[in-house]
This record gives sequence, C-alpha cells and structure tokens, in this order.
Amino acid sequence: MENADVFLGLHDFLERMRQPTAADFVKSIKSFIVSFSNNAPDPERDSAAVQDFFANMEAAFRAHPLWAGCSEEELDSAGEGLEKYVMTKLFTRVFASIPDDVKTDEQLSEKIALVQQFIRPENLDIKPTFQNETSWLLAQKELQKINMYKAPRDKLVCILNCCKVISNLLLNASVASNENPPGADEFLPVLIYVTMKANPPQLHSNLLYIQRYRRQSRLVGEAAYFFTNMLSAESFISNIDAQALSMEEAEFENNMESARALLSGLSTDMDGLSNLSDQIAGQISVEQLLESKHQPVNSKIEKEHVIRPKSSETKSGKKVTVAKDQEPITKVPSLSELENKGANMLLKEDKPSQVFQEYPYLFAQVGDLTVSDVEDLLNNYKQLVFKYVCLSKGLGGATPSPPASLLHTQVQHQAETIKEPEDPRTAEKNEESHNDTSKTNDPSNQVLDEENVESQLPEDEANTHQGGKNDETSQ
Repeated sequence: MENADVFLGLHDFLERMRQPTAADFVKSIKSFIVSFSNNAPDPERDSAAVQDFFANMEAAFRAHPLWAGCSEEELDSAGEGLEKYVMTKLFTRVFASIPDDVKTDEQLSEKIALVQQFIRPENLDIKPTFQNETSWLLAQKELQKINMYKAPRDKLVCILNCCKVISNLLLNASVASNENPPGADEFLPVLIYVTMKANPPQLHSNLLYIQRYRRQSRLVGEAAYFFTNMLSAESFISNIDAQALSMEEAEFENNMESARALLSGLSTDMDGLSNLSDQIAGQISVEQLLESKHQPVNSKIEKEHVIRPKSSETKSGKKVTVAKDQEPITKVPSLSELENKGANMLLKEDKPSQVFQEYPYLFAQVGDLTVSDVEDLLNNYKQLVFKYVCLSKGLGGATPSPPASLLHTQVQHQAETIKEPEDPRTAEKNEESHNDTSKTNDPSNQVLDEENVESQLPEDEANTHQGGKNDETSQ
C-alpha cells in the first residue's frame, strides 16, 4: 500500500497555495478547472489533459522556492494533494460521464446480482483449504466503500485494502494447513468471488476513473498488481457463463432464471410493501402514536411492546424489585427493520425458493389460473406471503401458517416507530457544497478552498487491523 500521507499532503499543499508567491500556481489551477469543465466529455482527451497538467505542475513545484530543500516524499505528497484537490473538483464532470459507461455499470451490476444468488466457492475451483466466507466479509466491506470517495487514490486504496485482506487470509490458511504459499491462481478466484458477493456500485466506472486519472507514475508496484487483478476480475464477471463456473449449460440457465424470478418477486413485493407501510403510517396520527405507549398492558403480546424505563427507582426513591421469573422487557424492532432483516436472511439462503414452497401461487403467472379476478388475487397473495415470511425470519422463528391478526400486528409495530428529524448537518453540508461550486467557477478567487476536499480518506487495512486508524483518517 502506498505510504504517502495524502491528508497531510493536501493540507500542506493548500497552505503553500495561500502564500503570495504561489499566486501563479493558484491562477493556473483555477484556470485549468474552469476551462476543463467547459468542454464536452471525451474520456481519452480528458485523461490526457489531466495527466499532462499534473506532470507540468509537479515539475513546476520542484523548481519553485516554495518547495526549496524539500525531500522527495514531500514533493510526492504535494503531487498527491494536487491530484486530490483537482479531481475532487472535476469529479461530477468526469466520473461516468458518457452513456456507455453508465450502461455497462447497470448491466454488470444486474449480472452480478443474478449470479451471486447461486455462486459458490466450488464453482470457481477455490480449494476448501482457502474457503473462509465469514472472513471474506471484511474484504467485501472494504470494496463496497469505493463510492464514498472522489479522489482516484482514495478509490484505489479501497481496492488495495480488499486485496490485502484476501492475500493475508490466504497466507494464514496456507500456513495453518502446511501448504505452499498461495499465488495468483489461488488469489484471483477469491477476488472474483468477493467482488461478486460485494457487488460494489458502479464498479466499471470506478475502475475506468482510476485508470484514467490516477497519476501513472504512482500506479506501480503492489498497487499496479492488485489493480490489474481487479481489472481481470471485472472482465471475468462480465463474460461469465456456465463453463467459467464449471456448470452444465442447462443448470446455469436454470439458476439464472430462478434468480431472475426471485429478484423480480422481491422488487415487486418490496414496492407493494413500501406502499402498504406508507398507507398504515398515514392512518396513524402523532397523538395515537404517543397514546399507544401509555395504554395498559393487558396481554403478553402488549407486554412485549412496552419499553422498560431507564430508571429503576420510583418517585419515592424506592427501587422496583423484579421477580426472578419475570422475563426482561425489551423494545421490539420496527416493522421495516424486521422486513429488511428477513429479506437479507432469505438472500443468503442456499435455496431461497424452498422457503416459498408452501405457497404454490407465489411465482405463478396470471394465465396459470382460471378465476376471473386472478390478477388482483395473485398480487395480494404475493404481498401477504412475502411480508409474512420476512417478518417470521426477522423474528428468528419458524414459518407456520399466516396468523389472522397480521394486519393488527403490523399496526402495533408501526406505532413503535417514530421518524427521527433530519440531521441538520446534512443541510449544512449541502449548502457548503453549493457554495463550494460557486467558488470553483470563479477564476478570480486567488485562494484554493479546502471545503469538500479534505474528506475522510479510506483506512489503511494494515493499521486498522492493529486496532486504530492511519494518519489519514485520524487527523
């Protein structure tokens, strides 16, 4: 992983740009950003223009008194600061800037969403010795952070962290089993599997963005090796077929069709459930929500919805004694939380379709039935089944026949959830972003602004595993 302290590099870079002797640099940077933004997107031309600008500016840094006597690390850090500042300003202009990239992102994400429903490590010839899906979740998490950042280097760090986690896990597994150290033949299949399970947003555009706008002189060594492997993983996934997964063609097609049916059902049902939840919420006033928390406890079900007071003392100062056989009272999760939990559990099941075998009409089509009002009946039935199974899974129980009081229970759960007010910091950040854009388009502004540039950087995986963050995030 790269050692340059980019956060401090950006801060140092901006501080130097505030010096009177840096006026020419400030003017050049502002002028480049404005003129670049006024041109129509052209990935090849844009990439060449940015790379040439970085090279010329870094050469000018070396010859300028502001960096007189600085070490190579300090000059590299200044280059990192320049790259982060400029690319943060140009991000919306260059990221996924052409329709072809956007279309490829959507197609790749859809394909991954289907394949990940039935893909197993064995399909990629990953040896049992190296299979560790629980630990691979950390690698998936690192890769899913890639859209949180705008600078090419920050996005690249997310990929490097993911790859380093996988590499370390494989090495530890080989040591534990007394096998030879893993090589590319063991690493790449795991990276492919992790990438498919993570399904990071806009993967294609992110890789192109790094390829086009990361300084080529810094995309070397370990960074180049891992980035090349990620490009290979994307290529493999884009062209994945039955042969690539060591499957029979018929089995692969059946799995794809089942995945399409499942995801189509989930999408349709979740839209219906969202509308139903909105309708229920709209029928309950704020006064009713508040009153529901003070109603007498008359049944075991109602007791489970009571929130235990924070204090265990009465107004007289006496502590309330709880009987030994009395079960602790905890807050029941909201309806949306139970639905999301159950849906996630369903997607992780080996064969999710088996859960719905008790409901023969769930995946039926309108033409399969002969009743006159079949379409309305089928839609209502699907919504009911899916909602009930998700709630049952979320509660951690079995899946018995649907209870008659389902709607009443939904209302009770909904009454326990009150929407929190919007975080005022969100509006503040949006306002800062608007102000920042206006500054960027004003070439007469002779001071480079820091707002919306010094964002939190991705954590260095090696330091994170030691229980802390690297210097980039701790500042």
